[in-house]
Amino acid sequence: MMRNPHGDFIWYELLTNDPAAAKRFYDPVVGWSINPDTVAPGLEYRMIGRGDGGNAGGVLTLDSAMAGHGARPCWLGYLAVDDTDATVARASAAGATVLRPPWDQPGVGRLALIADPQGAPFYLMDPLPSEGDPNQASDAFSVDQPQHVRWNELSTSDPDAAIDFYTALFGWDQQGDMDMGEMGKYRFIHHDGVAIGAVMPKPAAMPASLWTYYIGVDDIDRAATAISAGGGKILNGPMEIPGGEFALNALDPQQAAFGLVGPRGA
Repeated sequence: MMRNPHGDFIWYELLTNDPAAAKRFYDPVVGWSINPDTVAPGLEYRMIGRGDGGNAGGVLTLDSAMAGHGARPCWLGYLAVDDTDATVARASAAGATVLRPPWDQPGVGRLALIADPQGAPFYLMDPLPSEGDPNQASDAFSVDQPQHVRWNELSTSDPDAAIDFYTALFGWDQQGDMDMGEMGKYRFIHHDGVAIGAVMPKPAAMPASLWTYYIGVDDIDRAATAISAGGGKILNGPMEIPGGEFALNALDPQQAAFGLVGPRGA
C-alpha cells in the first residue's frame, strides 16, 4: 500500500461541543464506536472506530476559544498534500483564506486549516509516515464501503471558480455532470481516476459555501430511523441516486450537517 497522493481525502473530523452526545448519536446511526477516551491527556480528541478495526476519523471538542473565532459544530475534511507550506502559499495566492497557519502536530504531520475562495473550510495535511509502515495509506474514504466516507460534495457560491481552484491546487479532474433543473448542474470530480464527489451551486437556504461528507451505511432506512430516534433531523431523503442506492442529508443534535449513502434494506 502506497502513501496517499497529493489531493486525496485522507481524514474526516467532527467538530462538536458535546463529544458524548456525538457518540450516542453516530454510533447507532452509522455503526461506529467512537472512543469515549481522548487520544492523550489534555488533548480533546477522540478516534472514530469502524467495525473493521480501522478509524473513520476523529472528534474534536469545540472549546470557547474556537467558538469565539466563529467555529461551530461541523464536519471537516483533510486533503493530503506533499508540502503543507507550499500548498498554503499557492492557495493563498489563488484567493484562499488561511484560518490557521501551518503547524506541526506531534505524531501526525504538518497541518493547516484554510477556506477556499468561496469560504468553504478544509484541512491540509502532510502526514508523517506510520511507524513500521512508511508507505501506509489512509482508507478513511472509500467509494463503496459502509462506515467510511463515500462521497465529498461541495456546495458553493461559484462552482466554476471552485472547480478551477481545486483542480489547479490538487490535480483533480471535473468530468461529466447531472442537470438538476433550477438547482443547476451537479458536476462530478475525479482524482487518480476515482470519482470522489461533486460540486454544485449553493442552495439559497445554505448560509455559506460548505463541504458535505456522505458516510456509508449498511441500510439507509435503518439509519434514517436512528437519526430521528437520536434527536437528529433529516433535511431531505432518502432519495434514490444513480446506481440504485439511496442518500439523505441530515443534521446531528448539535446541528452539524452530514450525509448518508447506502442501500435500502430488503
